[in-house]
Amino acid sequence: MTNTQLPTRDAAVIVARDSNGLVAVLTAPFPLHGGEYLFLPGGRQEGDESPEKCAQRELREEAGITAATWRPLGSYAIVPGSTARLHLFEARDLTLGPQELAPGEDGFKLMWWPMEDALAAVGEGRFLLQGGPLALLLADRQPSAA
Repeated sequence: MTNTQLPTRDAAVIVARDSNGLVAVLTAPFPLHGGEYLFLPGGRQEGDESPEKCAQRELREEAGITAATWRPLGSYAIVPGSTARLHLFEARDLTLGPQELAPGEDGFKLMWWPMEDALAAVGEGRFLLQGGPLALLLADRQPSAA
């Protein structure tokens, strides 16, 4: 990756857990990477929105989910040499609605997985991006009071 390709905007990734403890996992075909991969809802900040507002928007758009309870899991550098940060959140007290997919996201499918299965998929290398596995591991390691 050259300096001209470094991320310049912060991003958010969300572990959305329902009242049964199931985790919202998305899947979509990624032919460039050889098939279908798993990922968690998330994306880059737009304009001057805060990391939490970005997480709320991305969860609503990609998964059709709104959440009443949010817990930060940490913020991490996306890549060396860039000031962009990846903000991880856990979302609970969920309300389901329709997805609001952007162009290019039309293949996103929402599934609900037990945390153990999602973590097993992390170990199998089935997640496309590093933010989802890190968020899952942190959410599992730091259980909330909910």
